[in-house]
Amino acid sequence: MTLLIGLLIPFFGTMLGAAFVFFMRGEMSLRLQKTLLGVASGVMVAASVWSLLIPAMEMASTPTHQLSILNSQLNEVLPAAVGFLLGIGFLLMIDELTPHLHIGTDKPEGPRSRLSRTAMLALAVTIHNLPEGMAVGVVFAGAEDGAAGLSLASALAVSIGIAIQNVPEGAIISMPMRAAGNSRRKSFFIGSLSGAVEPLGGMAVVLLASLMTPVLPYMLAFAAGAMFYVVVEELIPESSEGEHSNLSTIGFSIGFVLMMVLDVVLG
Repeated sequence: MTLLIGLLIPFFGTMLGAAFVFFMRGEMSLRLQKTLLGVASGVMVAASVWSLLIPAMEMASTPTHQLSILNSQLNEVLPAAVGFLLGIGFLLMIDELTPHLHIGTDKPEGPRSRLSRTAMLALAVTIHNLPEGMAVGVVFAGAEDGAAGLSLASALAVSIGIAIQNVPEGAIISMPMRAAGNSRRKSFFIGSLSGAVEPLGGMAVVLLASLMTPVLPYMLAFAAGAMFYVVVEELIPESSEGEHSNLSTIGFSIGFVLMMVLDVVLG
């Protein structure tokens, strides 16, 4: 039950953001959007470091996950380095192969497509949600493994943190759809649906991790790399461009500290 709740919490964050369409008229204000994107960036960076990379290195130092051909220092850092770079590469490949829009822009990315602007924006957010779902799943798998000091409480902290950063993503989908003339219910439904990949991806990782315990450090770092890619490629450029970039900086600081506190207090 705890696992199920933990996997669904980020999806509820997306639904909450999509529900903005019922309470706000027109598009989201630029100030609010910049602030929320900053918070999302801070949460994802802190979660990647405290909840994924550091546990990956600690887990790799245990006998179960060590490679006998390497010394202890390399055993500790190699899985984190390799997994992180693979996560970056995986999201880069998806970006190149999938038609989508960068958040806040009208310029299509990836191969040519006849998809509408809204569909490509929804696809972009869905791509973002994939590594976040993987991160939740792999942290729960690490807690089940019992290594690196990961607990169910720390896994729930990651889930809550990702739910917080999912709020602006849900709103970024539903609000433009409403402004384009769609009904509030349809806008809410499609905005929420963009987060459905998270519990599915998280569950898939949990099931696979139970069969591949030795590679858990790599999977933790892989999720961290994928999340960093989203932050550097999408969230930070959009939040720091144009007016009110100082609000995104403040939001980043708040999000980073909030996720750090959640991880330490609940972990």
